[in-house]
Amino acid sequence: MNLNAEYWNKRYLTDDFGWDIGSVSTPLKNYFDQLNNKNLEILIPGAGNAYEAAYLFENGFTRVHILDFAEEPLKQFAAKYPAFPKENLHHEDFFKHRGQYDLIIEQTFFCALNPSLREAYATHMHELLKPGGTLAGLLFDNPMNADHPPFGGNREEYQRYFDPYFTYKHFEACYNSIKPRDSKELFMVLERKP
Repeated sequence: MNLNAEYWNKRYLTDDFGWDIGSVSTPLKNYFDQLNNKNLEILIPGAGNAYEAAYLFENGFTRVHILDFAEEPLKQFAAKYPAFPKENLHHEDFFKHRGQYDLIIEQTFFCALNPSLREAYATHMHELLKPGGTLAGLLFDNPMNADHPPFGGNREEYQRYFDPYFTYKHFEACYNSIKPRDSKELFMVLERKP
C-alpha cells in the first residue's frame, strides 16, 4: 500500500475517515485543560482535520504547529481558522521535518503510518523534542487492521519502540475514551530521555 500524499489528499477530499470523531477527543481535551504554560512550542504531526490544534489555539496556545503530508487538510484548516499563523502550517513529510518542540501530540498519526515506520517514528519524535520535552497522546490498544490504516497494536509492541528514547510518566489504558473506543486506547505521557 502506497500511503503517499496523493492517497491522503483523496481521503480528505472524500471525507473518508472512519476514525475521525469530528472534535477534540475527551482524553486530549482533559490533558490540554491542565496545561498551564501557554507558551509551549507544540507540534501536532499528521494533524489531519486538526481539532486538537483548533482547541489549543482557541484556548490561548499561540505556538501550535500543524504538520501533514497531505495539503488538503492544511488548506481546509487555514480557511476555517484564518487567524491561525500560516507559518505554523507545515506541508511536509514528518520524517523530514526539523524543529524543536516542548510538546508533541499524538492523535491517530501513529496508526496511519505503515507499521514498518514505527521505530523511525520513535527516533524522530526524540529528535524533535527539546531536552525534557513530552510526547503525549493516544494509541490504539487493539489489533485493528493489518492491510490498511488505521493500523493497531498493543502496549508491549509500542514499548519496544519507546523504551530507548523515553521515560514513561503515564502509559496506561485510557479511562476516559469516547464510547466507541472504550477499552481500546492507551494514554501516554512520555518524557524525552537525554
